[in-house]
Parts: sequence; C-alpha cells; structure tokens
Amino acid sequence: MKKNKSPYWKISFVYLFITTLFIGTSTIIAQDRTMHLEIEDDAYIPVDKESMERGPSYNVRETSFFTSQVNVDSNGFDILGDAANEPSIAVDPTNPNRIVIGWRQFDTVSSNFRQAGYGYSLDGGLTWTFPGVLDPGNFRSDPVLDFDNDGNLYYNSLQGTFVCDVFKIDDGGVVWGPPVPAFGGDKQWMRIDRSGGVGDANNYSNWNSSFTSCPPGYFTRSTDGSNSFENCITIDGDPFWGTLAVDADGNLYIVGADFGGLVVTKSSNAQIPGSTIDWDITTSVDLDGSLTGWTPVNPEGLLGQAWIDVDISGGAGHGNVYVLASVERDSNSDPGDVMFAKSTDGGLSFSAPIKINTDNSTSNYQWMGTMSVAPNGRIDAIWLDTRDNPGHDSVLYYSFSEDEGETWSDNEPLSLSFDPHVGYPQQNKMGDYFDMVSDNDGAHLAWANTINGGQDVYYTHIDPDGILGNEAITEDSMKVINYPNPFSEETTISFNILDEELVTVEVFDISGKKLTTLFEDRVSGNHKITWNGTNQSGSKLNSGLYFISIDAESGQSIIKVVLR
Repeated sequence: MKKNKSPYWKISFVYLFITTLFIGTSTIIAQDRTMHLEIEDDAYIPVDKESMERGPSYNVRETSFFTSQVNVDSNGFDILGDAANEPSIAVDPTNPNRIVIGWRQFDTVSSNFRQAGYGYSLDGGLTWTFPGVLDPGNFRSDPVLDFDNDGNLYYNSLQGTFVCDVFKIDDGGVVWGPPVPAFGGDKQWMRIDRSGGVGDANNYSNWNSSFTSCPPGYFTRSTDGSNSFENCITIDGDPFWGTLAVDADGNLYIVGADFGGLVVTKSSNAQIPGSTIDWDITTSVDLDGSLTGWTPVNPEGLLGQAWIDVDISGGAGHGNVYVLASVERDSNSDPGDVMFAKSTDGGLSFSAPIKINTDNSTSNYQWMGTMSVAPNGRIDAIWLDTRDNPGHDSVLYYSFSEDEGETWSDNEPLSLSFDPHVGYPQQNKMGDYFDMVSDNDGAHLAWANTINGGQDVYYTHIDPDGILGNEAITEDSMKVINYPNPFSEETTISFNILDEELVTVEVFDISGKKLTTLFEDRVSGNHKITWNGTNQSGSKLNSGLYFISIDAESGQSIIKVVLR
C-alpha cells in the first residue's frame, strides 16, 4: 500500500469504474457503497437563530403513544428555516426519564453544512431542550449515541475527513467533555457493552471500509471508558451500512451488507481488554433482498440500514440474534419491504425471512425499517410506509412480536401522512437512519418527518400494551375540518371530540406569537368555531400564513391557514 495516497483517489476510481461499466444494473446499484460521501461541500454560514421565524411545534398525545418535537427553541416552538435529520437516541439505564437525541443539524436549508445537533429530555420525552450544537462552526455528521450501565453518555461524530470523535458526559449532567479521537469513517455505528461482564463499558465502532480514515481497517475498540481507541482492524465479511449488538455474555455481533445480501460477524473475545480480536463466525443472512438507496422516496440516502439486536431476557428466546432491514426484494419487484430473520444458535444460521409489513402491493415503499429488543424479549419494529398514499407520502408504522419473531402484531399507523421531500437542506434526503431503544414499558423512537412543513426531529414513545386497542391515526383523527382556506372574511374550524375533555383553540403567527384564543372549554362531540382574521383585541391582521392549534387532552392538531 502506498502510504502517501489519499483514499479519495481509490474512491473516485471505483465509482467511475462502477458507473461506467454497470450503470443500470440494479444489483450493483443496490449496494454500491461508493455512491455517497459525508464530506464538507458547503461552507459554514453563521446564522442568528434568535432572529429566525418561529411556528408551533408538532406534538401528539394518544393513549398508546405520544410524539414530541425535539429541535425546538427555549419556548418549545419550531424554528422555521432550519433542518434536522438522521437522529440517534440514547436512554439512561439509571434514569429512564433522561433521554438524549443527536442529529445532523442544518442551521439553514440554503446550505448543506451540517453540525452535531443534540437535545435532551429529563421528563421521559414530554419536553425537550435543544442547547445548540457540539463543536459550533465545524462540520459534523452521522451522529450515534449510547449510554453505559453507569449512566455515562457517548456521542460518536463524523468529521468531513472521515475521522470520528467521541464526546462524553460522565457526571449525569448536561456538560460535554472534549472530543476524543476515535479513527472512524463514513456510515459509522457505535455500541457500548452493557453486559456487566469483563467487557462492560467497552466502546465498539465500525464503518464503511471504502471511506475509512485508517485503511485497510474499519473497526475500533475502546476498553478504557472511551478515553482512547485502539488501532483499526478489518472485519471478516466486510459488512457495511449496518449496526452492532452485544449479548448478555458480552459477545459482539455486527451486521451489514456484503454485495448481494447481508452478513453477520461475531466475536466472543472482543470483550477482553488487550485481546487480539478474533472473528468467530461469519454467516450470510437471507432477507430475500438487499440494502439499497438513492430511491424516489429518499433520492440521495439509503432506504434504511441493517439492524441487529439480541434477546437478553433469560426467557425462552434468550440468546436469540435478530436481524431486520428495509430491502429491495429478490423474489418479486417490491422496491422496499421490512424483512426479518432470527438465529437461535448464536449466529451460526438464520431462519427463512419474514415480511413484517402486511400490505399486499408490490409497489409501495416500506423504508427506514428500524428494530430494537426490550430486556423482556419483546421485539419492536417501525418503518415509514407509502401504502396509504400514492407517490412518496409516508406514514410511520409500528409492529411488535412477543414470541421471538414468530408472529407480529397488526401494522399500526402512528402519524399523519407527510411528504418526505419537503425542506431539503440542499441535500435530497431525510438521512440514512432512524434509531430506537426498547425497555419493558415500551419503545423510545428518534425519527425525522416533515409534518410541520420542514425536516425536523421527533421523539415518539410507543406503549405496545395500548397499541392493540389503538384506532388508526389519520388526517381526521380529531376529525378536524377547515374551510375555506385560503380565506378573506372568515374561516370555519370544525372538530369532533369523542370523550369530554378540555379543548383550547388558539391562533399563532409564523414567529410563534399567540394572537388570539378562539375557544377554551370542556366539551365532547362535534363543534364549529369561526375566525375572522382578527387578533385578541379585534384588529384585522395582515395577509399571510397563520397557524391554528386545536389542543385537547387526548391530542393536538395544527392547521395552516392563509389570510388573503
């Protein structure tokens, strides 16, 4: 190997070779790891976020789940004109009310420059604080977060040079320590060992071997609390676009694409400090499809990455290894299904694949499939789904299994429909992944959507016990109807409330300032109110865009109206 050569020359040559000889060949395109670079292509533009316009944040409260916007200002309002995507979530095992989400922060949609955004909640995800970004003014991408058993928090962040740093909070507070160099590369992932064994608190990370800061290696380990990281090594099977998991005995599993399908690699001695890591087994996993990207729903991003997790319940499924991904199918023409397989022998072999989404069409996209396993063995899965709307519009769906993945609950929609192409920050994608952590009480999900008119990051907590009786969430879940819109004289807001509860209807301008309260009372049934375009004092407002919030105890709906 010529040490004086940058990896960029190899990347460019491989990309040119593939695109020249194989353009149009779906198998190559499906897993061409060289088709996207996380590099700095726009300069940093300082933005005065305090001067940016505000709007109501989108929040939903249902009996079986709730959703809260994370990237909000100090007053809880949506910051208009920025963007946030590709979130990763971590839940403190010593305090489940302490939740942290990191994301790619774009201070303005007019620039592709991104930074390491993060927000935290101390009340179980109901309210969020967005303090700003780590390392302001410096390019950072691909955030990955995790906690150790003692409540220490780790944030892995990719720079434009393909070098990663790990930031750490080790006192249970909110102040980050300095970045620790962690080698790294594009599409990295990280997992902290919480097995309680010899490798407890070990930090493992791997990434795409085509874009590595330390070729030919693309895996590293820290055994000293992430204060330093070992030299890079290779992984048998060369997995990419995937994640890591650690079982109850400290065994490390890595899943990823392998140019044709998926592969799982296992190490039983990576947990031992000072060991020369051995890869015990490398097993192909058949999901009847392959990881892909650059599709119409997410033009410059992945359809989703591969997920791996293990059962640590001590029950019937203890030690099972589970793999899930949104894949382009092999056996039919479906562009994206959520497929699942499991191993009951420690990764030596995997079952035949199971399709989790239950739509019969072979033309819908089920994308951003994400999985996590609770300590009691329940398997949670979410994805975005286009089955309810033609084109690209998507809805968040959920399903879970309590019998080791043999059967799955009904597919349940958990969001309004949204167009994922809204609010692109000079980069035509919503990122490459969502992230989820499960505990015995439910699933903690970090995801991105455009329901509020731009790309934003949200936290959703899902209660699987309540989801079985949950009615589908649709555009008229509160049966809100608004007409006419736009309007000049007056507009009518009609809503239906099933059970008696307090309902408040308020009008906001685009900066988030409340202009008037139209209604506040305990009611049930159908109600109609009108707004004549005036403020609380009765003065006519200027023409423009306004937000009407219908806030009930069971949920919230925000509609946009245009006054002419």
